[in-house]
Amino acid sequence: MSSEQASIASVTDRVRPVEIGAPVTSLFFLKERAAFVCGEEKVALVDQQAEIESVDVHGGGILSAVSDGERIVTGGDDGKVVALDASGKVSLLATDPKRRWIDNVAVHADGAIAWSAGKTAYVKSVKGEEKSLEVPSTVGGLAFAPKGLRLAIAHYNGATLWFPNMAATAEFLPWAGSHLAVMFSPDNKFLVTSMHEPALHGWRLADNRHMRMTGYPGRVKSMSWSADGKFLATSGADAVIMWPFASKDGPMNKEPAMLAPLQARVSAVACHPRQAVLAAGYSDGTILMVRLEDGAEILVRRNGTPPVSALAWNGKGTWLAFADEEGKGGLLQL
Repeated sequence: MSSEQASIASVTDRVRPVEIGAPVTSLFFLKERAAFVCGEEKVALVDQQAEIESVDVHGGGILSAVSDGERIVTGGDDGKVVALDASGKVSLLATDPKRRWIDNVAVHADGAIAWSAGKTAYVKSVKGEEKSLEVPSTVGGLAFAPKGLRLAIAHYNGATLWFPNMAATAEFLPWAGSHLAVMFSPDNKFLVTSMHEPALHGWRLADNRHMRMTGYPGRVKSMSWSADGKFLATSGADAVIMWPFASKDGPMNKEPAMLAPLQARVSAVACHPRQAVLAAGYSDGTILMVRLEDGAEILVRRNGTPPVSALAWNGKGTWLAFADEEGKGGLLQL
């Protein structure tokens, strides 16, 4: 344990260890169970007593995963889009006719789903109606807007905004470079992408003004909105970078806050769903809970383990789950 970790409060003795037995790429909660999405084939459903049910969802690699709290939708290198519900039931939602990899998936609040294969993005409504849109290059990320059926598609040299139920031409938001993960702000006013270079880019949607968010030593692979939507927490540096979004200009001409600095790079972030608290995982295996107001820290896991690859809170914020690149995880009840 480092001297930094020895000086802060610790709840490490309250963590229930979980051995998934395979690298974990993402994490969600389905009702009372944590769902550890593995890099290959399976999802491990873990209850509050750390009992594990392993469910096969794909015949190969799991390339993408997202959840609406009721189900997890995954895309695989078997060309399938699959849903897993809280009971462990697996449902096939779509199959690519050419068996192309399903690189990205998204879910809408009304139950619609989206996925991508190559340059094409697809949307399937709750009634089963399917539509598609081809963008200039391979899709890097997908996200539904919090209001209305609008899909953001990240790709090379920008992002495209598409209303699948409207005949209007999709709107192109240009910015040079390779755009990957994409997110709308909770108030529907901003769009943010992570880039292949160590930076974020954003647009204020009212007038499409650009927002440059740079200064990272590494790529941003994890982003999470604070419960009130006023901050975007990000990985990629040796501290959690918090971009301000409370004003109409978002982070334009503003410096971000930096929380929980360590001698290790932040690899995963997850904001508490109800309180001004976040969980941060690091490349040396450390996990901290951090209070946004004053940066106060609580140690959840000590360093000396593989990089943290996934973090998730349950809907009430009473449980925190985590996992690393070798499949070692844990559950913490608050």
